[in-house]
Amino acid sequence: MTENDKVEKGLFLPLMEEFYTIQGEGYHSGRAAYFIRIGGCDVGCHWCDVKESWNPKLHPPTDIQQIADHAAEYSKTIVITGGEPLMWNMEPITTLLKDKGLEVHIETSGAYTVSGNWDWFCLSPKKTKPPVKEAYEYAHELKVIIYNKHDFKWAEEHAARVGAHCKLFLQPEWSRREVMMDDIANYVMQNPKWQISLQTHKYIGIP
Repeated sequence: MTENDKVEKGLFLPLMEEFYTIQGEGYHSGRAAYFIRIGGCDVGCHWCDVKESWNPKLHPPTDIQQIADHAAEYSKTIVITGGEPLMWNMEPITTLLKDKGLEVHIETSGAYTVSGNWDWFCLSPKKTKPPVKEAYEYAHELKVIIYNKHDFKWAEEHAARVGAHCKLFLQPEWSRREVMMDDIANYVMQNPKWQISLQTHKYIGIP
C-alpha cells in the first residue's frame, strides 16, 4: 500500500502539529487537553488564525499509531482540530484513541461527511462552506464566530438546526473582540439560551 493509499484510508494523516495545553474555547474551556491539528482546509475563512494549515501538502503524512501513542502519554482528553479534520477519514484514528480509553473531541466546520467516533462534537459553521445536514445531528456544541452584527441572525439559523440539548456559544472573532463584545454580551442577556465563548488561551498566552 502506498503512502497516498494510507492517507486515503485515514491510516496516515497530514499532521500540522500536536501539543498539550488548556482548552481555551467553548463548553470544555479551562480543561487540560492534547490537541492534534490536521492539515488541509478549503473552507477559506478570511479571519482564520491558522491559515498555514490550509495546504495539506505542507504537513507530513504521519502514521496514526504514532499520533495516538503520543496523545495517550499526555491526556485523557484529545481534541482533533484543523484545518478541517473531516476532509479525512477519522474512523481509524478515533478507533485507536478510543481503544486507549481516551475521550475524543472534534472541532469542525461540519462542511464534510462526518466520520469517526466522537465523545464531543463541536460544530463551528462557516459562511463560505456551510455544514452538511448530518453535522447538526452530531453536534453537542454549536460555536458561532461573531464578526459583525449580521452574524447574530446567522447564528440563530444554525441554532434552529441542532438538537435541543446542544450547547450554544457565541465567540467574538479575535481581531474584533473589543468591537463586538458589548453587542455579544447584550445579545446573550436578551437570549440566555446562548453563552459567551472567549479564546482564553490567547489571553493567558498559551497555544
